[in-house]
Amino acid sequence: MSMEETSSPGSIDKYEIVDVLGSGATSTVYLAYDAFTERRVAVKLFNSAALADPEHGKSYRKLIATEASLAGRLNHPHIVGIYDAVLGQDKSYIVMEYVEGETLEKYGHPDHLLPTEKVVEIIFKCALALDFASRNGVIHRDIKPANIMLARSGDVKIADFGAALLTQSDQTQLLGVGSPSYMSPEQVRQDALSLRTDIYSLGVVMYRLLTGRLPFAAENNVSLAHKILSEEPPGIRTLRPSLPIRLEQAVAHAMRKNIDDRYKSWREFTKDLATLAAMDLPREAISETEKFDTLRDLPFFAGFNEIELWEVLRISVWGRVPAGTYLVHEGDEGNFFFILADGEVRVTKGSKNLGVQSRGDCFGEMCYIRQGAFTRTATVVATTPVTLLKIKADSLRNASEGCQLSFNRAFMNILVDRLARADAELVTPH
Repeated sequence: MSMEETSSPGSIDKYEIVDVLGSGATSTVYLAYDAFTERRVAVKLFNSAALADPEHGKSYRKLIATEASLAGRLNHPHIVGIYDAVLGQDKSYIVMEYVEGETLEKYGHPDHLLPTEKVVEIIFKCALALDFASRNGVIHRDIKPANIMLARSGDVKIADFGAALLTQSDQTQLLGVGSPSYMSPEQVRQDALSLRTDIYSLGVVMYRLLTGRLPFAAENNVSLAHKILSEEPPGIRTLRPSLPIRLEQAVAHAMRKNIDDRYKSWREFTKDLATLAAMDLPREAISETEKFDTLRDLPFFAGFNEIELWEVLRISVWGRVPAGTYLVHEGDEGNFFFILADGEVRVTKGSKNLGVQSRGDCFGEMCYIRQGAFTRTATVVATTPVTLLKIKADSLRNASEGCQLSFNRAFMNILVDRLARADAELVTPH
């Protein structure tokens, strides 16, 4: 396709073309610059000839319209953002977030497998993104390695919602949508679909990334469909015996043929993945999977939304320390605070014992509330092995307004609880 389909040489309307990222039968994707927002974007320009095709043009237009309708709707750290869309007679294009990186395609081969813990982290993030999508009435329907981006930063983003089913619309379901090797049994049968369809497909992606093979190999789509409907795939440990048995069970659970035997929700799937990351996989540090699941379960973060929790991960430093470690010394200055993810600490002032804090409690937050370095008024020491996150006050001040507001609410609840306990002690006879 030539640039004759653009409004002026070197541009597509207001988007200045920088480079060609890729092309296919129906579209070309360009790297472009949006001067208004001062950011690089990816522009998918659709081939007019393909849209005018008498046999498939109507279906292509419907897929484009579906993806365009999601502009601004699926704002999630692990979904490629859709910023703008134009569907016209002379040209049609979609403007998306530019992700510098690659798809997961090359990591689905035996000689390019990612570390097991990285695969679990990727699937965990994808599951969170698809959970968010499903709660917004969107089923992806075409989950496969080619539609999952691995950014150079290491982040993960799901792309290409053109085949999505919008559950809260009167949309007529297009048949035959999806990639055959990753289709669920209900897709093959052309039954009604639900979020468990995406769970199945993500299970197949997980199988592929862990083994370098697809669960079913067939010479044609008819034979493949028969296997998806009637055969059980070999367990991943038959291909890689070193993999943990719980990991094999999780993959199998996601790929159950009977939809009622599959994971019932994304939350159930992510809980299993988080348990795997915490217990069954070798690692040198706390994985992002374990961190996120921990935050999600801590009472302190009950009022935070998913995007704010990812921001907390970005601005925090996590660590594990043994019992007896001094975390804060009375009289020292500090510009950071701690939140306990696990374990207990004792708080003392001089020779007076002020009590014990445990999972979900925070301390040192006055450095943020007072807007500057703060002299510690107590000593805090770990009485058990402790897992905790440390956040610099300046990092929180530079966070989004929503994240700061959620922290302020959490701090306010803590201060109210402390005042209530102090009042109770004053009226209690000694």
